[in-house]
Amino acid sequence: MSAAVPCMQQQVTRTAGEGDAEAVIGAINGRRSIREYEKRDLAEETVRRLIDAGVQAPTGLGFQPWRFVVVRDRDLMREVSEYCKKTLTAELAGVDDESTQRFLSLLKQEGFNIFYNAPVLVLVFGAADDPMSSLDCTLCAENMMLAAWSLGVGSCWIGSASVVARNSDLMERLQAPEGYNLVAPLIFGYPAAMPEKPERRDPVITRVG
Repeated sequence: MSAAVPCMQQQVTRTAGEGDAEAVIGAINGRRSIREYEKRDLAEETVRRLIDAGVQAPTGLGFQPWRFVVVRDRDLMREVSEYCKKTLTAELAGVDDESTQRFLSLLKQEGFNIFYNAPVLVLVFGAADDPMSSLDCTLCAENMMLAAWSLGVGSCWIGSASVVARNSDLMERLQAPEGYNLVAPLIFGYPAAMPEKPERRDPVITRVG
């Protein structure tokens, strides 16, 4: 048993030393949220590659609490969008700070689709009985978005879509798995425009020791 340890250590070291560090860092630094997409579809093989990248994320105690729903039905996506717009508009009506008012102005636009007409919506669900699932699924979602960027595919986390979880009819039509909570609504597609990435503030770092 002990003889296997050096081999295992060598394998881990060798694996960690391989790969293109610049490509990984480049995807992290280059990724930005895409809100304008080309009309062309995203191949099923590409979507599967994104999900496969997602499930490589760290997961508490190895539970892997995620489930995925891939939505290509644009009519259903529009229905979800309209429901979420209506719900959020009503909830935020009394909030008058500047950022909320900008968001409300967008929601009230008749033709606005919260999914930005992306060809694919992937819903990442986490097991309701796993207290770590929301964190695990968030890590999974980030993996998927970084993998997408490395493949020339744009993505965006649509937080406003989370309110669809309140609508049992829409959740049934989305084939939401029983016993799972919606964590990450993600859209994917080929970018029609490349926005500037918002400047990142310098991190506040406290060093101990």
